[in-house]
Amino acid sequence: MPSDPGEIALRPVRDDDIEIMERLTQDPASAGEFAWFGWHDPLRWRRGWAENRLLGPDGGALVVAVAGEPAGFVVWRRHPATAAAFYWEIGIAMLPQVRGRGIGTLAQAMLARYLFAHTIAHRIEASTETANLAEQRALEKAGFAREGIQRGVGWRDGRWRDGVTYSMLRTDQAASEGL
Repeated sequence: MPSDPGEIALRPVRDDDIEIMERLTQDPASAGEFAWFGWHDPLRWRRGWAENRLLGPDGGALVVAVAGEPAGFVVWRRHPATAAAFYWEIGIAMLPQVRGRGIGTLAQAMLARYLFAHTIAHRIEASTETANLAEQRALEKAGFAREGIQRGVGWRDGRWRDGVTYSMLRTDQAASEGL
């Protein structure tokens, strides 16, 4: 964990943050092994910014700031569960120089608390590749429970990859309160 968790905050995306979001999704070196999916839709973040500043009823993005400086971002999107209910799926992208310091763990726990506080969703889900052990540890430390393996769920670097799904229920939230 970071030495001072109070230095870490989630905040709305600003216009000058779009460049970092593009780098973390369009540059192989910045994205890292498990988040590089090839070049695609280079205007995605700019369209979202122009449409709704990347905050809407079906999902959004927030910047992870460390001591006021952007270090990455978190995202969430709505998935229907039944005709009357939905859950959130979350994701994270962090700059290479801040990875491995517990910042992503704290950011994901903070995002879960934010979503439970401001939406009626009862479930938050996150997935990663089975080989991404660092992200699995981060999700577990953030209070997410491992649910199981999804075989051949993700295509990356020329082959299908197995994924592992994690979840947090509103009733589990107390487990992440200590972060």
